[in-house]
Amino acid sequence: MTKLLTKIVDVKPDEIRALWLAFVFNFLVLGGYYIMRPIRDSIAGANKLETLPWMFTATLVAMLIANAVFAAIVARMSRRRFIPLAYGFFIFNLALFFILMRTGSQEQQVWIGRALFVWVSVFNLFNTAIFWAFMTDLFTVEQGKRLYGFIAVGGSLGGILGPYITKHYVQQIGPANLLVISAVIFLLAILLVRFFPSGFTEAGRATAVNEKPIGGSIWSGLTHIARSPYLFGLAASMLIYTTTSTWAYFQQSDLTRAALQDSNARTAFLASLDMWVNSITVVIQIFLTGRLLKWFGVGFTLVAMPFLSMVGFGAMGIAPSLGLLAAFQVVRRAAAYALMRPSREILFTVLRREDKYKVKSVTDTLGYRVGDQLGAWSYGGLHAVGLGLASISFVAVPVVAGWCVLSLWLARAQRALADAQRRKVAPFPETSQPEPA
Repeated sequence: MTKLLTKIVDVKPDEIRALWLAFVFNFLVLGGYYIMRPIRDSIAGANKLETLPWMFTATLVAMLIANAVFAAIVARMSRRRFIPLAYGFFIFNLALFFILMRTGSQEQQVWIGRALFVWVSVFNLFNTAIFWAFMTDLFTVEQGKRLYGFIAVGGSLGGILGPYITKHYVQQIGPANLLVISAVIFLLAILLVRFFPSGFTEAGRATAVNEKPIGGSIWSGLTHIARSPYLFGLAASMLIYTTTSTWAYFQQSDLTRAALQDSNARTAFLASLDMWVNSITVVIQIFLTGRLLKWFGVGFTLVAMPFLSMVGFGAMGIAPSLGLLAAFQVVRRAAAYALMRPSREILFTVLRREDKYKVKSVTDTLGYRVGDQLGAWSYGGLHAVGLGLASISFVAVPVVAGWCVLSLWLARAQRALADAQRRKVAPFPETSQPEPA
């Protein structure tokens, strides 16, 4: 088994345990989420365009509260305590939704569905942010380049299993019982945390230094972003990504609402998209992600997704249809998961430990939802002034072109920070000071 693994991924003997644990952990947390994702998207498709921006606004408000609480908890706990606590809280929430969905009246189900949409949208970001902050805390920069691609495969396999369960069982057991399955999966993830090693030094040896509380104030993430060009660029990149993703999401809601009236049929269709996305993602992650990072560096893989988005929005501007949008969403999201996400996580490996958790929490949760707001209300505004789906797609093209330029700059800055850490010199002192051994 070890020999086969070393042929797939460049892993050293003392890293195998951590690699497999990370693989399975990612499989579980994304598998549990992807059971719920098609349910959330079906809820969005059932609501009119005028309602969706308000649901996104509610998500942002919930994210502001959750982000402050998260930062306060992270400052006072080690990861072995706050990660199980966070997922335990998620499981408790799922139990509440199960009860409400089974006991609420028909009129109440509309608001329960909207509340579930908001909760899943908030949970999604904390789910991935917690996992990848854990990974950047556990592995070094050099290890990340070798191992993140394989770890991401675990998440993609979970992303196949989750929508497969939803697609084949939503008609039989209903959405409420699917939430129970997600809760059980997250419980299994909690049990894995205690088995992880403490972390690695740059030499690859395990160390216990990262078990201390992370420290800092609840505002550290925001203040550090304001002071650092590099962190500000990371936040700006997330804003552009989520704004354009929301435009594509609204286009998806418009077209699926018109083509698919039955909610369960809509859920099954959206689950099929998720299965295609994650199936293609697995293939890319196994055969291309690690090699592309090794051959061409972070810049190439980081810019691939915005470039494909630029092409996709251009195609939607010329000939918009549900089939084309489905293909665009599959390609775009597969590139995001297989290429952009591992590359973006490498950008965080050069940060000091506090920023790995707190800045990442701000950019990947609060920043993500601010981008949602920009996308939701700007889409509605563009629609209100007479622009249709095709015209909005053309508006997106220059925006995504600017994102390509920013991605190249971030890759160059990350390389400079990594070189500076090796020389013990930091061009951005407030974010890149190496931690004491």
